[in-house]
Amino acid sequence: MRLSPTAALPLLLLAVSGPVAAHGPHGDLPIPKLLGGGRRALADLLAGAGPEMLANAPRHAQAVPESHPQTREEMELADPGLQESATLRRRQIGGKDGKCGPGVGSCAKGYCCSPEGWCGLTSDYCAAPDCQLNYGSGCDGNQKPEGVDTSGVARPHLGSVLYGGLGIYDCVKKGDIAITFDDGPYNYTGDLLDKFAAYGAKATFFITGNNLGKGMINDYSKPWAGFIRRMIAEGHQVASHTWSHQNASQMTTEQYRNQIIWNEIAFNDILGFFPTYMRPPFSICESACQKTLSELGYHVTYFDLDTEGYLNDDPKLIQNSKNIWDQAMASAKPANSQYLMIEHDIHYQTVYNLTDYVLTSLFAKGWKSVTVGECLGDPKENWYRQGPGGGSSSSSSPSSSTPAPSTTGGIGIGSGSNRPPTTSSKPTPTPPPAPITGVPSTTIRRSSTKSSSPARSSTVRGGGDTSLVPDNPINHPGSSSSSASVATSTSSTSSGLQKTVDGNCGKGITCLGSRFGNCCSANGFCGRTPEYCGQSCQAQFGACSDSPR
Repeated sequence: MRLSPTAALPLLLLAVSGPVAAHGPHGDLPIPKLLGGGRRALADLLAGAGPEMLANAPRHAQAVPESHPQTREEMELADPGLQESATLRRRQIGGKDGKCGPGVGSCAKGYCCSPEGWCGLTSDYCAAPDCQLNYGSGCDGNQKPEGVDTSGVARPHLGSVLYGGLGIYDCVKKGDIAITFDDGPYNYTGDLLDKFAAYGAKATFFITGNNLGKGMINDYSKPWAGFIRRMIAEGHQVASHTWSHQNASQMTTEQYRNQIIWNEIAFNDILGFFPTYMRPPFSICESACQKTLSELGYHVTYFDLDTEGYLNDDPKLIQNSKNIWDQAMASAKPANSQYLMIEHDIHYQTVYNLTDYVLTSLFAKGWKSVTVGECLGDPKENWYRQGPGGGSSSSSSPSSSTPAPSTTGGIGIGSGSNRPPTTSSKPTPTPPPAPITGVPSTTIRRSSTKSSSPARSSTVRGGGDTSLVPDNPINHPGSSSSSASVATSTSSTSSGLQKTVDGNCGKGITCLGSRFGNCCSANGFCGRTPEYCGQSCQAQFGACSDSPR
């Protein structure tokens, strides 16, 4: 059946406008542009429509004599409806709730430009890495953390591991598997640390300072600082994944340097030192990025095993990641291979499903679970740099004062910050979503029940007490003065020492006869594996074997 021009026009308009309107961010697009053949087809239809069709057309769609083409402004003046539309359009450019982005403009000061190009203040607008930094000053990625500036710290290249450049993809020690986790800490990180402790395994955490709307890692009202201190205290390696997970190729040199320095400031505020290892977000680091990281003294770390857990975060899909792991295990043996593996602790199935599968398989097949620094044969003193001051001293610090930065670029015994929470005028991003229901809330035995700094204490799921300041992870003498200083509930023993009830030891607290194991590690925790009972075991606070003396 052949349609008349009058009947065909609505169908043509629907055909050409549907795809455009469907992609509009707010459903308020003007009449769509007609591209290519669509414009010509419409002209042909109008030419044959006749007086009846033109008489029934909307006023602003009627033909205009060629001798007097109307401008947009003239049309708006002649039509009240268009005037209102124009006023709305002008109001929606920038400001507090208008359009923003390339070719449009920036939001009002302190506001965020969402990935879809609208101004606002909630996490949907402000969360890194998607908030448009150049068009929203309030974006999380534009918020500098409080703390001492680290940009003046000396950055010598120590050891034999590559700094900057094309980066590191492989471990060098046969039989080692260095499991790494990107993008955290997050809601699941505490439970992930529990799993690694239960298996006696080690990991490296490439930490992002302010992403996914979680807030800054040195915001002591949140659990992130506690997680990071626990990582160090339990022998894991902490590394940088930049401040807000931005794509280095889309930033100026100054913006990218801020991504590195701001994360250092937060690390130093929490620990008193900061990492020399980092992983570029999206694995993107072109020549300018490589040069910057070399100048700042960073080992650029990639990977050679990716189970793609981020693509399989579903109970029905996670087997795909297990299959990738199994294929790697089938094609390699500890005697002649090694792996540098990437995972992400922001994904539920990775933490609660894949991790147990990997660790069980890893140990069953004779591999060794290590940190990145260990698998590269890099001494621990090269993993971090001493920060400038490391925050103010406190009674929870292993020393009464913080030493000056090391002249060699490594770190000595230092303390973390004891800065109390501060009130900020910056927009507060929406906290991350609550943990998925049905996951058991684990009681962490390494959490302290008292705090010498109540203003900073935060009881968190899996995070421990943020007043814990762990030992500097290297060059500790293994004595009571260097053990992690943390208030703890205890019971008396006949030796005069107090028996631990929560797994902490040192400072007059013994592991002997405790349910956690008899060995007191150099970092001040009770256990029964070689990491607790080995060469650095503190014999004065337990037995350096797992049988009572």
